[in-house]
Amino acid sequence: MGDEEMNGGAGSMDSMESRWVFQHEDESEIDEDEDEDQHRTTVMDSEDDEDDDNAEQRLIRTGPRIDSFDVEALEVPGALRNEYEDYSLGRKLVIAFQTLGVVFGDVGTSPLYTFSVMFSKAPINGNEDVLGALSLVLYTLILIPLLKYVLVVLWANDDGEGGTFALYSLICRHAKVSLLPNQLPSDARISSFRLKVPSPELERSLKIKERLEASLTLKKLLLMLVLAGTSMVIADGVVTPAMSVVSAVGGLKVGVEAINQDQVVMISVAFLIILFSVQKFGTSKVGLAVGPALFIWFCSLGVFGIYNIVQYDSNVLRAFNPIHIYYFFKRNSTKAWYSLGGCLLCATGSEAMFADLCYFSVRSVQLTFVCLVLPCLMLGYLGQAAYLMENPSGADQAFFSSIPSGAFWPVFLIANIAALIASRAMTTATFSCIKQSMALGCFPRLKIIHTSRKFMGQIYIPVVNWFLLVVCLVSICSISSIDEIGNAYGIAELGVMMMTTILVTIVMLLIWQINIVIVLSFLVIFLGLELTFFSSVLWSVGHGSWIILVFAIIMFFIMFIWNYGSKLKYETEVKQKLSMDLMRQLGSNLGTIRAPGIGLLYNELVKGIPAIFGHFLTTLPAVHSMVIFVCIKYVPVPVVPQSERFLFRRACPKSYHIFRCIGRYGYKDVRKESHQTFEQLLIESLEKFIRREAQERSLESDGDDGDTDSEDESSCSRVLIAPNGSVYSLGVPLLAEHKESSKPISEASTSDEVRSVPPTDPEISDAEQSIERELSFIRKAKESGVVYLLGHGDIRARKDSWFIKKLIINYFYAFLRKNCRRGIANLSVPHSHLMQVGMTYMV
Repeated sequence: MGDEEMNGGAGSMDSMESRWVFQHEDESEIDEDEDEDQHRTTVMDSEDDEDDDNAEQRLIRTGPRIDSFDVEALEVPGALRNEYEDYSLGRKLVIAFQTLGVVFGDVGTSPLYTFSVMFSKAPINGNEDVLGALSLVLYTLILIPLLKYVLVVLWANDDGEGGTFALYSLICRHAKVSLLPNQLPSDARISSFRLKVPSPELERSLKIKERLEASLTLKKLLLMLVLAGTSMVIADGVVTPAMSVVSAVGGLKVGVEAINQDQVVMISVAFLIILFSVQKFGTSKVGLAVGPALFIWFCSLGVFGIYNIVQYDSNVLRAFNPIHIYYFFKRNSTKAWYSLGGCLLCATGSEAMFADLCYFSVRSVQLTFVCLVLPCLMLGYLGQAAYLMENPSGADQAFFSSIPSGAFWPVFLIANIAALIASRAMTTATFSCIKQSMALGCFPRLKIIHTSRKFMGQIYIPVVNWFLLVVCLVSICSISSIDEIGNAYGIAELGVMMMTTILVTIVMLLIWQINIVIVLSFLVIFLGLELTFFSSVLWSVGHGSWIILVFAIIMFFIMFIWNYGSKLKYETEVKQKLSMDLMRQLGSNLGTIRAPGIGLLYNELVKGIPAIFGHFLTTLPAVHSMVIFVCIKYVPVPVVPQSERFLFRRACPKSYHIFRCIGRYGYKDVRKESHQTFEQLLIESLEKFIRREAQERSLESDGDDGDTDSEDESSCSRVLIAPNGSVYSLGVPLLAEHKESSKPISEASTSDEVRSVPPTDPEISDAEQSIERELSFIRKAKESGVVYLLGHGDIRARKDSWFIKKLIINYFYAFLRKNCRRGIANLSVPHSHLMQVGMTYMV
């Protein structure tokens, strides 16, 4: 809706907080703007272009909304906390140990292939080359995994949730940059929203926020960056298993001379099939099982690293002097630049630390990386370099060649177990990222299985799991060379790294509001470093690694098409919603028979009467005595508290018995309620809404002093005492349809009741009887049965549309929509309780 905001009139107010609001005839949602220094009441008329309806708008100075959001935000500003915060030190150590099996498998197996790929592009011509390559690896480990991810990026989490879409959600919560126009002002009052509004002193943050919100181009560009990063994460989930397993199994060529590359590929295929088959057992079970194996793996890296340093050449410690990087490039020039793609492989898995953050706390990941993972990795690389300084011919299998012959087979076994674990790291991150993108409307709905009863973030997506397996097997069979797989690995990893750098920079500017010098330093250093690496891997893209790039582009277009089609569908439903004039003409019986019962009509609109309801009226012989428009909406927070799940308002005057219910879910929330539980929660919430609505009405009538003039009503002040003792003013007739049907209907959420000033109206008994009659009506309707009215709205491109638009909407989007999971599948509703009507919109 094209709501405007008006500020005007200087005046004085008490200490009670108040704000400007607009009210529309056909909706009760209120757009708010806090302003403590101004006070004026204005009434204006404007034309509603969407409904072709003359709707009265009233600009009223009023107190905060009387609902649970204002109250709970004051009482419990940190209501939502990370589920690991209250654990004891011992429990945190156990979780830190478990992170080895989930988060660090990818980065932990990088010694298997980093030097092999580097020296295949820049062959060893002397010890200085080994020192230069080692110095590159050490400082890449320090700069990217440690400084960028562990010390900076992990803190840009969204209440414990990491990944590309978590960053996007965090930005959406602080600036209105989402392209789907279903945001409500009431979303910001969810206690888990924890919005930090930029202060007036920080003009930079305000200007960035205003620029982002005002520019459609910047919104689209931001979404493109997020979709590109997500597509690279999914591609990473394909190439990580390929690289880790093939490099680990390739050690057989060192232990058994008769083994060739084709046999290595076949054994790798068998291992990968087993790996993806056990993915369904969940993160906790598998993490606890493989945690000890990864611990042994990291310890072996450290032990054999120290052994090789002592045995061969301790001069490798000179590699901590970065001057050797300069010497390396001076001696090898172009070949050294080519080898950067191999050097980056030592930092692969850095993004998994962030994407898998929903499974563990920031502290546990930081503790494990700094105290165990990083030291062991550095010792492992130092040991390999010491061996290569004495045996440069072993560079093609640097890791396995550097292992003493007596320990080869135990290390080979542990290496293969570690490789299988590493393959799970990005697969797990892919599941998490896809779930976030589904919740924010950027990926087709798929079946999600929650593998842990205790931690809601641990999930498994069967379709994605088997899809990744198929693409992974195709990639291995098509690109058998470990060098080309490594190049593909670098493309996928760098793509998501660059997107993360840009998004974290926006978070620094908009949300953290830190010094601009620090922000620019972060952006220039890390984006410059990643672009340098990216230029190296792109140079070799034509040698087979293009397959992964094509796969990422396909995933990008799937997400883009889904988001584009969903946006068009929503905008069309908004334009075609029914006007309130039509509803008044139909009357409280809606021009048909009202049969006993409750009809839950599912739709995506957060405001107005959906057009599909008119289709039901013309198609069905009768309509239920009570109709509730149910909108399941995901808001940009990880979790919405259960007490704030439902937001109710009347969609029509009281006699119509038509309500709107917006069910808000965070992208981390689990929707596993049975339909009976969902119905019970919804009815209980509706009853709370009715009682709260009556409380507000009694407060209005109590302060009227017998004057019912609308201007007097709008300017008078009311008092409400919240549970925490705060005093609120209330200056709007929330249920004025008793006096004037064109006035708006009230809205309230559904958590604990508030205390109000005891009314003294002698007609209070009539109000209580009215409440009981309506509650009795609801209970009787519930006893008569609840029916789910599903309106399947499809879209088709108009005949005069561009060919590309017809192709995208009529074929690609239609195919995705036909094969995705229905939203009602989350509720186990019997077919006898379902009623479906289809409707096609031309866009």
